[in-house]
Amino acid sequence: MKEWITGRNPVYEVLSANRRHEYQLLINQTANLKGRLADIVRLCKSRDIPIVEASQQQLDEIYKNHQGVALETSAYPYSSTIEIIDRISETGQTPLLLLLDALQDPQNLGTLLRTAEGVGVHGIYLPLRKTAKITPAVVNASSGASEHLLITQVNLAQTIGLLKKEGIWVIGLEDIPQAQAPDQVRLDGPIALVVGSEGQGMRPLVRKSCDILMSLPMRGKIDSLNAAVAGSIALYLVWQRRGYSGIQIPGPAIDDY
Repeated sequence: MKEWITGRNPVYEVLSANRRHEYQLLINQTANLKGRLADIVRLCKSRDIPIVEASQQQLDEIYKNHQGVALETSAYPYSSTIEIIDRISETGQTPLLLLLDALQDPQNLGTLLRTAEGVGVHGIYLPLRKTAKITPAVVNASSGASEHLLITQVNLAQTIGLLKKEGIWVIGLEDIPQAQAPDQVRLDGPIALVVGSEGQGMRPLVRKSCDILMSLPMRGKIDSLNAAVAGSIALYLVWQRRGYSGIQIPGPAIDDY
């Protein structure tokens, strides 16, 4: 199956990740080849990917917000649970996984994928059914971050059971009275964060399978956060609790406080 990826950052990240088969690049015939667009052309030439000049109308027929470029590729390459486990073993890092329980909105999924890539999530699990999948719209919403992530589709409840056997603490993000605040939850160990769908939250069996439920405190008049926003905040809280591992933070060392 072939699909079109549009937008300069998404196209660049697809090419950079080099996990798909690329068939051709369409580029606006009036485009100024500089910056990110020049990088895209350079990568295509280095891999002998055909570059075709196209009119604005041709590109508009693919996607309105194309930014002058469209890349024809194979479908998204989903990973497996084994690949995710192998990546964790290779890095030697404390596992950080993200389970998304039937998110429906491609924009929300893309936003969470972008955050997940930014904080170093090792793998992302989607349900087998009733979920947004990695479509060109999701690639665009993630600004291409999806291409650098290992994403698999599984039975979430069964997978949670397997993760627990591996010593991974499963934390469900849920805005209910019995959920605990982040400062009451240990977030620096091996963690799988579960984010439920828009409006409905986690499905009952998935919720019941979690080790603990966590909610984000609110002080305003709005009683809940968007699923993508809440999930992104929670991921950053986990990364913060781990001392922002993987980057050098400027300023005094933690022992100096």
